[in-house]
Amino acid sequence: MERRKAISTEKKTLSELHVSCGETYPGCDYRPADRKNWMAGLGPEKVHINKIVWPGTHDSATNKIGIPCITRPFAQCQSLSIYQQLVLGTRVLDIRVNENRRVCHGILSTYNVDVVINDVKKFLSETQSEIIILEIRTEYGHQDPPDFEKYLEEQLGEFLIHQDDHVFGKTIAELLPKRIICIWKPRNSPAPKAGSAFWSSNYLKDNWIDTDLPSTKFDSNLKHLGEQQPVSSRKFFYRVENTVTPQADNPILCVKPVTGRIHDYARLFITQCFSKNCADRLQIFSTDFIDGDFVDACVGLTQARVEGKC
Repeated sequence: MERRKAISTEKKTLSELHVSCGETYPGCDYRPADRKNWMAGLGPEKVHINKIVWPGTHDSATNKIGIPCITRPFAQCQSLSIYQQLVLGTRVLDIRVNENRRVCHGILSTYNVDVVINDVKKFLSETQSEIIILEIRTEYGHQDPPDFEKYLEEQLGEFLIHQDDHVFGKTIAELLPKRIICIWKPRNSPAPKAGSAFWSSNYLKDNWIDTDLPSTKFDSNLKHLGEQQPVSSRKFFYRVENTVTPQADNPILCVKPVTGRIHDYARLFITQCFSKNCADRLQIFSTDFIDGDFVDACVGLTQARVEGKC
């Protein structure tokens, strides 16, 4: 009963903040004409990598994880395939793999990572100017897939943007025809070295906290974001996850109803970033069960930055 009361109180806190503060910020009214090609729509020659607010997904390849209606509700964080997410406008993917090259979330696994790679390549073949951040990590409790870095280079080599601090200050046009920043996070294998085709874990940071309390997560995200340097002077990507996580001591353990406590407050979060003077620090913004409005919220702020409105 105490846990339920705490959750109810925190949901009310966010709801009241939304009513009092709204969700107005520079670029909030912008809607890309074509989400599939939203970077192209902003002008690749104008969009610097460190000006982008990247719409991302958390546990991106879990749309078919586990057994439907039995184990899937406890691990599924996205309902769309990787290709569908990219077409919708997602530009940061969070992929977890096990020693057998299967995508997994904790102890549950799903399709082979080939499915992810093929979806990415299909999307790239249909677009010309869209850049993707592809984070692939070995899931906790698992071993690195054998020869995985070699496999990734064989599959994606022609698209890979090599590890280089100068990338952050470049425009999309200056990086083309390369299209993927691939961050590879092995558990035991050596980390990617400077200048290689892959980026090490030091280039993607966050301050994730394990909670199902929406206001606690919202406030923590704001606090840690405010501690970062502005994107203009940072040489790594910083991620904020607009998600909460089911907890064992709560009756509700399915992902969707739990993460739904914070899901609809993405625009409120951006508004609060401006109120707290940390909007110039927001970079990667990720969510569960991504939708078009979340993408538009990120693209709108990106457009405002590109046009010098903030």
